[in-house]
Order: sequence, then structure tokens, then C-alpha cells
Amino acid sequence: MDVPLWLTLIVVGALGIKLIRPPWWLVAVILLGGYLLADSFLAPVIDTAITK
Repeated sequence: MDVPLWLTLIVVGALGIKLIRPPWWLVAVILLGGYLLADSFLAPVIDTAITK
């Protein structure tokens, strides 16, 4: 079964917010930081670290 990454992130994020209750600004900073890192020069380094 192939689950899209965006659906997995939404489910994990919703459970994390519901169970841990972090401040909304922290969630926004993590999401924005991840988005910016994914489009930066560090993306290949992160990709090789994750796929190993």
C-alpha cells in the first residue's frame, strides 16, 4: 500500500498537535523551516541522510 507523503505528514502532525499540544508558533516555524530547507543547497545532504 502506497500512502502519499503529504497525507502521512497531515496525520502525524494532527496527532502530534492533539497529543503534545505545542504552541502554534512553534508548529509554523518548524513547517516553514522544513519548507525552506527542502529548497536550499542542503536538500541533497538531507536526502542522503534520510534515505540511508
